Amino acid sequence: MSDLSQSVIPRGFRFGATKAGLKQSGRTDFALIVADAPASAAAAFTGNRVKAAPLLVDAEHLRATGGKVRVVAINAGNANCAGGQPGIDAALATCKAAAETFGCKPEEVFPSSTGVIGVPLPAEKLIAVLPALAKSIGSESDHFQQVAEAIITTDTVEKTAFARFTVTTPEIDGAGEIRQEVRIAAVCKGSGMIHPQLVPHATMLVYILTDAAIEPAALDGYLRDAIDVSFNRISVDGDTSTNDTVLLLASGASGAAIGSNNPEFASTLTHICTSLARQIVADGEGVSHVVELQIHGAATNADALRVAKAIAHSPLVKTAWAGCDPNWGRLMAAIGYSGAQIDPQAIDISFGELPICRNGGRAAEYDEAAAHGYIQQPEFSISIHLHQGEGHCKFWTTDLTHEYIRINADYTT
Repeated sequence: MSDLSQSVIPRGFRFGATKAGLKQSGRTDFALIVADAPASAAAAFTGNRVKAAPLLVDAEHLRATGGKVRVVAINAGNANCAGGQPGIDAALATCKAAAETFGCKPEEVFPSSTGVIGVPLPAEKLIAVLPALAKSIGSESDHFQQVAEAIITTDTVEKTAFARFTVTTPEIDGAGEIRQEVRIAAVCKGSGMIHPQLVPHATMLVYILTDAAIEPAALDGYLRDAIDVSFNRISVDGDTSTNDTVLLLASGASGAAIGSNNPEFASTLTHICTSLARQIVADGEGVSHVVELQIHGAATNADALRVAKAIAHSPLVKTAWAGCDPNWGRLMAAIGYSGAQIDPQAIDISFGELPICRNGGRAAEYDEAAAHGYIQQPEFSISIHLHQGEGHCKFWTTDLTHEYIRINADYTT
């Protein structure tokens, strides 16, 4: 988690959270992000064909407003999924109440939910606490932190990321330059049920805020590119949630105008998304090892991703990591069934700098004790070279432990 200071909170937003009584723990479970004026918005949602009610509402609202959002209303403790029309009605009722509270259109409200699937959402609990919550929101860093705390479910830590950079533009008369600071702050939750397959290209919810002035179409392009190399490159358990959402908002309050091809904004946004993605993996349910997979020499980037996902989703591989067992034969098996173009006799595998497999067989320098010692580290990397082309990717994943089973065996009881 990054250090919080007022100087990195984007201007034009206010935040707050309260207890609505949805979490069994009794902790805060309802959060608001409020833009002072309609903010430009871009969003990506789960590729799961079973989508929670708020995602359906969000997509329709973004279409209706042309990509504008005033209020983000997030509840934890209930996913509002698989609830039929009553679930849609609950999301719409929350939007209506929030719109009345903040003087905006219901279509400018963006609802989000996370928690147990298949339980009706008691929207009346959210609506009842809205007036008091609206009076308590603020733009200070501690208000932002309230959101981070309220949206978590099985997470063990809050997850945030911050950045800022300066945009320089010539003055109209050409006599000098105008320097304007752009701030980005992001907050997310996610620990289990993590294998995002976001379109474009427990649940992951991500909210990224900037005070730059960016049109919705340009925001959408930036978000697609950043997601592709961050959130779409992680997996804890291979399960894709019904509620996965990434929302990017631009308030324009800094006055710094950014077009559709700004390399610094693109790289900063990608850095923010990658930081959050890695925080999610590191806080995976029951995780004892975080693994970075580096796939090289694939026929295509898509093939590289196929290999990474086959490895990341293999229970045999993940349980070997949990036991610090350098069983590289399980990696070979996963590569073989991945669907990628391969030559079994051209595969090289390394654990960090340790040679494990060369030309499809055990490396002459293979040292089992050293390999075992290396993967005892809480974080390690595995490099695989397929020697088929220029395709490559990085992918972050975890082991699979007894603790993961314990957490998920009695999640609703």
